[in-house]
Amino acid sequence: MRPGVLALVLALFTSACGGGVLKKEYEYEEELYLSLDGTAQLNVNASVPALVALRGADLDVDPRARMDRDKVRAIFEGVGVSVSTPTFSRRDGRRFVHVRIDVDDVQALSRVKAFSWSTYRFVRQGESFEYTQVVGPAVSGNAPGIEWTGNELVAFRMHLPSKIDFHNSPSREVQRGNILEWEQPLRARLNGEPLELEVRMQPETILYTTLMLFGGTIVAAAMTFGVVIWWVARRKPSEDLQSSM
Repeated sequence: MRPGVLALVLALFTSACGGGVLKKEYEYEEELYLSLDGTAQLNVNASVPALVALRGADLDVDPRARMDRDKVRAIFEGVGVSVSTPTFSRRDGRRFVHVRIDVDDVQALSRVKAFSWSTYRFVRQGESFEYTQVVGPAVSGNAPGIEWTGNELVAFRMHLPSKIDFHNSPSREVQRGNILEWEQPLRARLNGEPLELEVRMQPETILYTTLMLFGGTIVAAAMTFGVVIWWVARRKPSEDLQSSM
């Protein structure tokens, strides 16, 4: 391969990595979209063996087994939540489950069996909102017939509605779209190592702040335009005559 072509390939590869084209793959993932009124949408993407090992789900880990949607949905059902129809995919020889859960109060998730390993706290403290989630031990710790490599990962991801004042995400970076992420090796999760998520955010949504800024810009422009019109209207005819000579 010519040096110029090789350089181009390397540049494209680096760009893809930096731009997020190559995304990490997780064995178990919770993705929470939180609103300031406490309502939330939680997306779960997990392999069937991970659901069995971590949450004690009564599912067949054989990737060729027929999946019962109602049985999978029942894993995530509970008081105060709405569960979407599960969808399925395959990866690395395993079947994966994808499901969406909507809840009116994020703190109520701990009453759902699938999420009872976590305690949730979302309150307003002065001029900020505080969110805390402590993820406790797994339920089962074993998926019959599955041999983990030790490279599998678990992730808890949050999409926040307002400017973040503080967080304890290990990455220390707020991703594009106001996203935070906490990662943990699956082995650590199976061993029950606790994981704590903590965030403090401002009481106005990013959309509200943006609209206020946009509105302020429009008002300032209108006032400037009004002053110009007033100044033109106040000019004396003699001044107009002199300026034309």
